[in-house]
Amino acid sequence: MPHSHLRQLPLGARLALVLLNLVLAIGFAASLQHLKWHHENRDERPGLTLDDIRGAYHGIQTTSPIKSALERNHPDTLSPTNRKALLDWLSSPRIAEDYDSLDKGDAAPAEIIRANCLSCHGRAAKATPQGEIAKTIPLDYWDDVKPLAFSRKVEPNSVKVLAASTHTHALSLGTLTIVVCGLLCLTALPRRIVGAICFFASLGLLADFAGWWIARDYDAATYAIVIGGGVYNALMVLSLVVISVDCVWRKSNPKSAT
Repeated sequence: MPHSHLRQLPLGARLALVLLNLVLAIGFAASLQHLKWHHENRDERPGLTLDDIRGAYHGIQTTSPIKSALERNHPDTLSPTNRKALLDWLSSPRIAEDYDSLDKGDAAPAEIIRANCLSCHGRAAKATPQGEIAKTIPLDYWDDVKPLAFSRKVEPNSVKVLAASTHTHALSLGTLTIVVCGLLCLTALPRRIVGAICFFASLGLLADFAGWWIARDYDAATYAIVIGGGVYNALMVLSLVVISVDCVWRKSNPKSAT
């Protein structure tokens, strides 16, 4: 087991490192919460999703699930007139306003859906063989239809915003990583493990930042942002725990050599 240099520090210095590590851990937790608040709902869906990250760095443009189903000729029993009416509705800027429009009467989207879709997608259909569909994709009410009715287009962050964010975070997180890895090297943790943690944390941080820029042109780079950022944060928190434990661990009293 390698010798711990941190345990040779005065008690006050070691306790100070523990307290500062706690501050950094709080900072990591706050940054994750800020990430959630900053990016969630970009895709107009609750919670932080991969599409939120994709929207921020690459942009997303998706077709309404209901529109996609209609264009695939689903349901095949729907008349051409009603299918066209629904497609025109989903392509209009008045999706919410015209959903149950009284002026349209039986041609209102709500009425067409009620007459042609609820046999499988209605809550009352749960007791039928088609009940599994109703459990996952009910279409009884506007609150059910709304998440499936809108096509989405989310523009990525501008290059100026991305450059400013990179400037701020690359310098601060790069410096923080050097300090944490340096302290980790002073612990009694085996050298191979220390090397692996430092390497993969640095690789994760680089993948995260590189992904920000590459994802503007290549959607797949979004995974580098998520995986790289996740690996980096996890290994940094692990390093803070190891450093703190090493600081407060009782000093060993090796026997004198004979």
